[in-house]
Amino acid sequence: MLKAAIAVGGYARSNARNLVDLVQEAERLGVDSVWSAEAWGSDAVTSLAFLAGQTTKIRLGTGIMQISARTPSMTAMTALSLNDLSEGRFLLGLGASGPQVVEGLHGVAYAEPLVRMRETVDILRLAFAGEKLKYAGRHYVLPRPGGEGKPLRLDHPPTHIPIYLATLAPKALEYTGAAADGWLGTSFSPDHPDAHLAHIRRGAEKAGRKLSDIFLNVSCAVAIGDNVEEMIDARRGGVAFQMGAMGSAKTNFYNDAFKRAGFVDDALAIQQLWIQGKREDAARRVPDALAAGSTRWSSAVLSGLGGKTSRAAHNASVACN
Repeated sequence: MLKAAIAVGGYARSNARNLVDLVQEAERLGVDSVWSAEAWGSDAVTSLAFLAGQTTKIRLGTGIMQISARTPSMTAMTALSLNDLSEGRFLLGLGASGPQVVEGLHGVAYAEPLVRMRETVDILRLAFAGEKLKYAGRHYVLPRPGGEGKPLRLDHPPTHIPIYLATLAPKALEYTGAAADGWLGTSFSPDHPDAHLAHIRRGAEKAGRKLSDIFLNVSCAVAIGDNVEEMIDARRGGVAFQMGAMGSAKTNFYNDAFKRAGFVDDALAIQQLWIQGKREDAARRVPDALAAGSTRWSSAVLSGLGGKTSRAAHNASVACN
């Protein structure tokens, strides 16, 4: 099944009216879903709450909410609130982010991101099912031991909210295959799908599932113009940013994913140039195959939607599900 979605960037950096116009036009054209972004600027929730009141059919997903920025219980309450506001149209996209954001912005240890993801999803499932939040994990223990708290049940009827995971590392991809409703794919090349999908498939099979049981959501950039070379060149900087800046020198899951796809020398060279502050050189080092053939989640360009153009569209990408 192939569906179309759009991803919108920071609402605070573009005119809100243009953002609404873009999403409403997408809804009119039958686009399935719109996904918000969250890194170190705008949060992923506020824009969707606003859009929930401006739309009636299009589904609204977080792409992604960072698990380190909220306790699992608050993530559950936020998801339930958005689901209510949108009358059941909410999709919960979660990700572990990276050490630079988690430790630098939130002041939370990045250790064992997959364990924290598992525990977060476990607690969310309890909350959505209407169960009392009693949980003993390595990072999250509810209620807090030795205190006056007791297991609480969220004041909400049992509700199913699909959970999508943005994962890149092999073990995290396997967990996605085993436990998630969907996958938010990044650093993906259709020419090298098994760099990601082989791990998701393995996790699904271990859990008695099939790859087709997981809704695969992978973004693809759309640019409209007369000069293909210029459009490819315009993407080099974004790819270099992802490979050099979206993580630390030690931990960059995006860079690692490109290595698994066969671009080892390119990935290492681009990252090194970026770390050295040679950003223009890093962008020039991005080969055509990466600039034109890979996909990124939040920084592609979409223009000419439905025969119309919008400044807000330049903060959008298309996701092929």
